[in-house]
Amino acid sequence: MQELKQIVEKLSGMMGQMEENAKEQFNFSGLTLTQMNYMEVINHLGNPNLTELATALRLSKPTVTVAVEKLIERDYLFKVKSDADRRSQHIHLTEKGQLINGMHDYAHGKIVEYIRRNLSVEELNELVCLLGKVVK
Repeated sequence: MQELKQIVEKLSGMMGQMEENAKEQFNFSGLTLTQMNYMEVINHLGNPNLTELATALRLSKPTVTVAVEKLIERDYLFKVKSDADRRSQHIHLTEKGQLINGMHDYAHGKIVEYIRRNLSVEELNELVCLLGKVVK
């Protein structure tokens, strides 16, 4: 188990470094990885409300609200009142937020490419299968 822990720690560090490199390359070094993760989840959920976002992130609604407000202030997000329930607001990425999300996708693609280059097709298929089991 210690070996697995060390591998996970090293992989996590590598992924963090690749994301940091992409942030610098795209000149978004003022953002945290947590803020980038918020935008990634918002994009994935398709403009959620605060409750949906908090649920997806497994965080409290007040915590998510503070983070979202900071991203709105920095012009990465904006809110739109729901047509179905005027009390509810949906969170959208601004153009700047969409650019960040694209950069984040780029970093993930670099990570995938690095893994693909270092494994055979059979090993890659096995890794995908095993990691698929882990994340289910």
